[in-house]
Amino acid sequence: MRERKFKKHEFNFNLSKKAIVIILIIAAVVIALLIGYFLKGDDMVEFQLLSEAEIPQDITSQVIPEYRDLERALACVVDEKIYVVVTRGEKLTSGYDIAIQKMELESDNGTENLIVHALFKDPEPGSALSQVLTYPLAVAETGLDELPDMIELRIQY
Repeated sequence: MRERKFKKHEFNFNLSKKAIVIILIIAAVVIALLIGYFLKGDDMVEFQLLSEAEIPQDITSQVIPEYRDLERALACVVDEKIYVVVTRGEKLTSGYDIAIQKMELESDNGTENLIVHALFKDPEPGSALSQVLTYPLAVAETGLDELPDMIELRIQY
C-alpha cells in the first residue's frame, strides 16, 4: 500500500487595524438601518380590553347606540380616560366577533394617526347559529394622553 502525503495549507489572514475598523463601522450602519426599517417610528399604544360590564355607562348609552350600525373605529374621552371603540355593524346571526390586536400611534407632519389593528371573526360555515340581530363590538381603555387627530381601522379576517 502506498501512503499518500498531503500538504498542510495554512491560510494567513492578516487584516490591518484599519480594515477591521471599517468592517465594524459598516456592520453597525447595516444594523442601525435594519432597526430603523422595522421600527418605522410608530409608537405602540398600551390598552386593556374591557368586558361588557366594565364599559363606562357614557359609552354604552351614548356612543354605542350612535355607531353600532357602522363598521369603524372611534375614540372618545370619558372621565379623562381615552377609550377606543371598534364596531362591525349589524349582523343577522350570532357568531361574529372582534379582537383588537394592537394599536399604534403614527406621527406625520404634526398629525397624530391612531392605527387600530383588529381581527374580525366570522361564524364557521354550517355551524348552528341563533337568528338574532347582533352588533359585535370591542371597547378598550388606552394609555393615550390625548385624542388622536385621525383613527384608521386595519382589519384582518
